[in-house]
Amino acid sequence: QVQLAESGGGLVQAGGALRLACIVSGRRINNDAMAWFRQAPGKEREFVASHGWSRGSTFYADSIKGRFEMSRDDDKNSVWLQMNRLEPEDTAVYFCAAAPAGSHFYTHRTQYTYWGQGTQVTVSS
Repeated sequence: QVQLAESGGGLVQAGGALRLACIVSGRRINNDAMAWFRQAPGKEREFVASHGWSRGSTFYADSIKGRFEMSRDDDKNSVWLQMNRLEPEDTAVYFCAAAPAGSHFYTHRTQYTYWGQGTQVTVSS
């Protein structure tokens, strides 16, 4: 059974930082594209960042470019999302996702097969 477990969410003031982690069990992520999505109340789930299986293959949503950075360690079967200069508009549940044999250009949620349960990020103004 494939499981993705996110952690690291919490409450932070605007301008602060958080680091989210996602640990995958039940499969190796070596050939997977990995991504972070987020969903705010009343809104659709939106793409945040992706990281392909090759070194340096990342892709970011315009809304977070320059503030967030995604990384991965296939030996640890894990990915991270470093979020800096957080804004109240970043408040959402953040989800980790995996796309077997996928591309880091995958930005739609239907392109990802496996999902975590999400971690809440709340940014106060």
